[in-house]
Amino acid sequence: MDTVFRDVRVIDGSGGPSYRADVALADGRIAALHRASDAGPRPSATRTVDAAGLALAPGFIDMHAHSDLALLLDPEHTAKAAQGVTLEVLGQDGLSYAPVDDRTLAEVRRAITGWNGDGADIDFSWRTVGGYLDALDTAHGGRGIAVNTAYLVPQGTVRMYAVGWDDRTPSPAELDAMRQLVAEGLAQGAVGMSSGLTYTPGMYAENAELTALCRVVAAYDGYYCPHHRSYGAGALAAYEEMVELTRNAGCALHLAHATMNFGVNKGRAAELLALLDAALAGGADISLDTYPYTPGSTTLVAMLPSWANEGGPEATLARLRDAGTAERIRHHVEEVGSDGCHGVPIEWDTVEVSGVSDPGLGSYVGRTVARSAALRGEAPWVTARRLLIDDRLGSTILQHVGHEENVRAIMRHPVHTGGSDGILQGTKPHPRAYGTFPHYLGHYARDLGVLSLEETVAHLTSRPAARLRLPDRGLVREGYRADLVLFDPETVAAGSTFDAPRALPVGIPHVLVDGRFVIEDGRRTDVLAGRTIRRTPGRRR
Repeated sequence: MDTVFRDVRVIDGSGGPSYRADVALADGRIAALHRASDAGPRPSATRTVDAAGLALAPGFIDMHAHSDLALLLDPEHTAKAAQGVTLEVLGQDGLSYAPVDDRTLAEVRRAITGWNGDGADIDFSWRTVGGYLDALDTAHGGRGIAVNTAYLVPQGTVRMYAVGWDDRTPSPAELDAMRQLVAEGLAQGAVGMSSGLTYTPGMYAENAELTALCRVVAAYDGYYCPHHRSYGAGALAAYEEMVELTRNAGCALHLAHATMNFGVNKGRAAELLALLDAALAGGADISLDTYPYTPGSTTLVAMLPSWANEGGPEATLARLRDAGTAERIRHHVEEVGSDGCHGVPIEWDTVEVSGVSDPGLGSYVGRTVARSAALRGEAPWVTARRLLIDDRLGSTILQHVGHEENVRAIMRHPVHTGGSDGILQGTKPHPRAYGTFPHYLGHYARDLGVLSLEETVAHLTSRPAARLRLPDRGLVREGYRADLVLFDPETVAAGSTFDAPRALPVGIPHVLVDGRFVIEDGRRTDVLAGRTIRRTPGRRR
């Protein structure tokens, strides 16, 4: 044996009662589990860790991550490793960096600079999903990456590649091209397909187009992960639309950051859960993820109506610079309720700037648009418009529009999993990027008792592993991969706050990927044991 954790409380990921045991590892797997009640000799190993007082769980799976470039740029990746995350799912919200051609790569880099930075220091030599996964596996001089990753084919990028930024129905040839791109990505290892249906150009896809692509996903036994068309005024209809669409396509459904936000949805989580329960009872294959906070986070440009973003970033900037068109945008954002803001008229005092691409605009960060406007003695739209233009659409925001009762109700649901939706860019990012998983364990399980600790761990481990169809991860079982986290149930907590969003968690002394310590005694080691998790099941039909 390589390592044995002695007298540890095993929370095995099943949701069942915890138990005391010695857990021994060898060759990257769990080699022996010796319960306190078991007869016979206890396992021995080259290294013995006295784990009395600690809990051992499977490594946490972040079902909604935005580390697409961060893993390539930052070998330590402490934001996730220190939380106990051992696997992240990338390619979210329909926008990422593969598959692309030269034009599409330049456009998508520009479009999601606010999420990931512009990647100026990255060698974007890949063009396919397989090439991107290879780049992760050979990152940092061939040593690999901090944690494991899986990838979703991004439908918005696929549409950008095949159709461009136009709001129109694709031609038959263009739809065939999109089908082929999705199929190739799945064949090269992607686990499914994502969409961002309030982001351009993905939002221009009608249901017939999405259904055709989801049928390809189903043929490869993957799942569809939509950021659906509304989390505000049309939220329930948008959820129902995705349930019906995937039912027609015969495709598994995973609802991204499944929240019920804005004033129109206060106290309405039960309606969403009733919709899901009815679909599950009818045989639907559905799961969802959430983060344990009320504010959301995205880019400021995402608040604009879809027509304002047609044609890509340069066309958007041209519209903002034109006084007449900018007034039309203001009318939709502030009075009508744009589709970019989920059909709800924007309240500028809920929109806090969390990051800017131009350091010279740093005075906006940490203030709401309404507050910056008041300091300037101008209307909020004037401030927002100036920031969009001056920062070339690169600003990120926090949007304080969630409801605690909805957050708690949704996280209790049996198909719920954890996803940080963590944007790592910006001076003042959302604390979920650094704190989601310990916040579940400490605040919601231990302090509030919303879920038991055992059930919480199941939501963060075995349930996402089941969605990803991973046969040897997500549980503490002999023969399973030794992706593990050890934490102190009495002290574990998110260190990150809205004032100090990059503070690291407390109470998580050890994290292992493939049996190797990436966090040891609370410190990041130099181990890069992460690799891509590729699904290669072949076509189902």
